[in-house]
Amino acid sequence: MIKLTAKAMVVALTFGIAGLAHADNPITIKFSHVVAEHTPKGQGALLFKKLAEERLPGKVKVEVYPNSSLFGDGKEMEALLLGDVQIIAPSLAKFEHYSKPIQIFDLPFLFDDMAALDRFQKGETGQELLTSMEDKGITGLGYWHNGLKQLSANKKLIDPKDARGLKFRVQASAVLDEQFKALRAIPRKMSFSEVYQGLQTGVVNGAENPYSNIYSQKMNEVQKYITESNHGVLDYMVITNTKFWNGLPDDVRTTLSEVMDEVTVEVNKHAAELNERDKQSIIDSGTTEVLYLTPEQREKWRDAMRPVWKKFEDEIGAERIKAAEAANKQ
Repeated sequence: MIKLTAKAMVVALTFGIAGLAHADNPITIKFSHVVAEHTPKGQGALLFKKLAEERLPGKVKVEVYPNSSLFGDGKEMEALLLGDVQIIAPSLAKFEHYSKPIQIFDLPFLFDDMAALDRFQKGETGQELLTSMEDKGITGLGYWHNGLKQLSANKKLIDPKDARGLKFRVQASAVLDEQFKALRAIPRKMSFSEVYQGLQTGVVNGAENPYSNIYSQKMNEVQKYITESNHGVLDYMVITNTKFWNGLPDDVRTTLSEVMDEVTVEVNKHAAELNERDKQSIIDSGTTEVLYLTPEQREKWRDAMRPVWKKFEDEIGAERIKAAEAANKQ
């Protein structure tokens, strides 16, 4: 009889099936998300499944559950922490209760463009944020883009004061709340599925979304104007259960990391193309006028938002904000 030492028994119990992967006993990875399969995130999950199973034949089986078919928006994080699902990709705005520094991505007008955001996320500070929740059982694997956010409303938003008194839909984020309060506007938390009706009925007057969200949800049909503000980012962090990830055999974990890096490049390329295409579709539809800010006008918005940066500086870290600003100048 083979006798296990106490330490070996703990390791076996902790790592479970992940540490015993072989051709007859593949590791099952459940990848759950809340969007449609044709979106950049949806396509990314399918590509991850394809490449992971090709590179690790018989060792890994990836099951993809789109459209909240396994867990909805409010339950997926709990499911990950319980080990009921192994990979999810929530919006960055969902992490403020797990890691305050990740709120940096909600700070308005911090990044000049997507290239600056990419430099920051790939740099030392951005990569550190991926591991900032490991003490809570969450490991970040990569950043997937959805796009830079634009302001939409039924009045022209050129100057910061134009937003005063308007009600804007926001995600459940303290930073985004303060963003609109800084403009003397009124933030209204509302689930994404309710935004079209909210805009249509006047429950809210405006919103902030990438072009792809605006077009896919037909918000342009109920918004006369879109200001191309590029004021914030709507990105996802692909995350996994830390215990599960650390319990994988080294070769499996290394290969999955490489696959995730490849998929991230494709997802982000797809997101950029989709936003450009949907922007043009909005313009072609004739429903909505797209407004463009001059550099001077955009700087005026940034100045109006700097108090928000200051308000969250202690939680996020002044050095992290400086690193993000530095990414604009490279």
